[in-house]
Amino acid sequence: MAVKVECLFDFGSPNAYLAEVAIAGIEQRTGVKFDYVPVLLGGIYKATGNMSPFESLRGIKNKPEYQALETQRFIRRHGIVKFRSNPFFPVNTLMLMRGAVAAQFEGVFEPYFRAAYHHMWEEPKKMDDPAIFRSAFLSSGIDIDRLAARAQQDDVKKKLIELTENAVRRGAFGSPTFFVGNEMFFGKDQLRDVEESIVEQTRQPVSQTA
Repeated sequence: MAVKVECLFDFGSPNAYLAEVAIAGIEQRTGVKFDYVPVLLGGIYKATGNMSPFESLRGIKNKPEYQALETQRFIRRHGIVKFRSNPFFPVNTLMLMRGAVAAQFEGVFEPYFRAAYHHMWEEPKKMDDPAIFRSAFLSSGIDIDRLAARAQQDDVKKKLIELTENAVRRGAFGSPTFFVGNEMFFGKDQLRDVEESIVEQTRQPVSQTA
């Protein structure tokens, strides 16, 4: 039985990047491909009253250190070697996320997606600086001038707003958020549950759980 699996993401979320690296294994084991849904995390935070861990953990004793430890455990578990903290974090991702929608409309989402994550979390740059944004994508072979122009068109802007508002209506409050059918899961650490839900809903055996 087919099941729709979605990953709601914003390039500004390091946890969304880390989750995406681990998703390939789930897809291989289950035979189910994830649909990537661009959302604007700032819009979700505004609509839900949420805030980033960068802000919410400020001044709290021990919890930020523990979360950093959990992140390192996740990185080791999944053999992630390219991740680097972005020294310019947090980055305004409006240009990046409009670009993602434009790339979907233009049929070039995959290379854009890979390049965006590369320049945010593998060779991190200040990707809300228009000149750096342009230079980074050009270095990855992306026709960014065409995509940037496309991203300024009303249908792209409206689509990103629609996707973000729809995410909130469905229960999302951050990134990454996953849907397996109608079942929602939040955060990279829930990927084991995501995989279990995929297996349960498709009734397919899985060779190994992440």
